[in-house]
Amino acid sequence: MVEPAIALFGGAYEKASHVLEELLRETGARYVLLLDRKGFVLAHKEALWAPRPPALDSLATLIAGNAAATQALAKMLGEPRFNELLHQGATYGLYAEEVGDLALLVIIFDNTAPVGRVKLFGKRAVQSLEVITKEALVEPGTLGIDREYHAGASALLDELFGS
Repeated sequence: MVEPAIALFGGAYEKASHVLEELLRETGARYVLLLDRKGFVLAHKEALWAPRPPALDSLATLIAGNAAATQALAKMLGEPRFNELLHQGATYGLYAEEVGDLALLVIIFDNTAPVGRVKLFGKRAVQSLEVITKEALVEPGTLGIDREYHAGASALLDELFGS
């Protein structure tokens, strides 16, 4: 099973949520999301006035795939990487920027939010989120059942089945 590479719980989640709330306020965006590169939503916020958001899990998967494809394009063009993505339509825009090697910050905004403001405050938020996500890295195979829970469950099963 594919698991996230970053686990935001407790204090780390609260810190990331605070950064996202501040970013939402500063940019006038509709939605902000912190994703890992595998397409898992780690944290998100939406403006009070924003309509119901799209399906976040589908959106996150598509954005992560788009970011991966963009990195492949960068390599084909001789660039080590492209650090940001910007898509703009008639009404909505989407800005995504790398947060370290394992995460993406995504800002979804409408045509009332200036792109320059979105990028400026997005870059500032990335600096804070990079510190938070580095502290929340998960070693492969450690997310899920922890040792203490595993030991307790094993003891209970042994007791139940007389082993």
